[in-house]
Amino acid sequence: MKEFYLRYRGLHRWLLAVLASLTLLFSLRDHHELMNWLSDRVIMPFERAVASVCYLTTVSVAEVCYLAAVAVSILYLAHTVRRLVQEEQRGAVVYRFALTVIAVILTVYAALCLLWGVNYHADGFQEKSGVYARESTVEELEQVTAYFAENLAIAADKVERDADGAFAEPEAEIFAYSTQVYDPLYEDFPFLRLQDHVPKAVSLSRVMSRLDFTGFYFPFTGEANVNVDCPQSFLPATIAHEMAHQRGIASEQECNFLAIVASADSHSAAYRYSGWLMGYVYLGNALYHADQDKWQAIRDTLPDTVRLDLYQNNAYWALFEGAVNDAAQSVYDSFLKSQGEDRGIQSYGTVVDLLMTYYLPQI
Repeated sequence: MKEFYLRYRGLHRWLLAVLASLTLLFSLRDHHELMNWLSDRVIMPFERAVASVCYLTTVSVAEVCYLAAVAVSILYLAHTVRRLVQEEQRGAVVYRFALTVIAVILTVYAALCLLWGVNYHADGFQEKSGVYARESTVEELEQVTAYFAENLAIAADKVERDADGAFAEPEAEIFAYSTQVYDPLYEDFPFLRLQDHVPKAVSLSRVMSRLDFTGFYFPFTGEANVNVDCPQSFLPATIAHEMAHQRGIASEQECNFLAIVASADSHSAAYRYSGWLMGYVYLGNALYHADQDKWQAIRDTLPDTVRLDLYQNNAYWALFEGAVNDAAQSVYDSFLKSQGEDRGIQSYGTVVDLLMTYYLPQI
């Protein structure tokens, strides 16, 4: 056994070190004050420093990293196949290959747990702001949904549209305004203040659509990355969502809430429309499950332009339903649950409770 260990001692030590690191991280994550300190004083400052360098180029460094990882994986697999053909000790080749793959995957996972997972166990938006999600009655849900529908109809007339009546605000202007979208929230939520950079448009956005992602924050580079292939009526709010992650907010539902509020309160017609649209979708879906008649009555008040944007968005995403889409979401769901988000991707739905808390007093 000792001889076997020593034969692959480099890989064994690597694997043991990663396992030890993961054990330490998971054992410490319930120490809330330590997680706050790591997030506020170490991790997020480090990511912002890295981001300041990565934002010197308009190219998504995160996308380059993914492509490089795919290329290296293909080359390593080809190298392993060649060795299996040429060498006699095929068992040793397979063992080294399997151990290397496991070690790499666990290393990336451990780094992700450190650079991003810590934020799941530090104070989130609710703890920092005092705005907590609340349950509501169907009547209250109907009231807020109607409020969003009314503002959505008003905002729909302020944006540029194509000959068919669909959302057609210039993409360049949407990205350019992104660095101002959080400005209206700084007075009420000063902890959100940050020197923003324009998010990155992903070149392989079509691939992101196949994986059912509208955007992602990459903690290794500190970049907010956005899918620009899908219908753009949701693009401004999606940008605001990813920029919420740059502020150390890990919770998906809190980032959705911030994206909606920041966009709806902005001075940009495109962002206001997108914010009210995203909020209406979440509220409308919740109301539909609670009372379809109430949902239909509000839905009928929407102008044709809004219905067209919703139809185009639904039709686009329907193109990618299938096994690849489901597998990608299953992987992400598993990561969320491993970080303590017990509801996984379903946690996106609780944004409604935050919207109820924030908007009911304003109606």
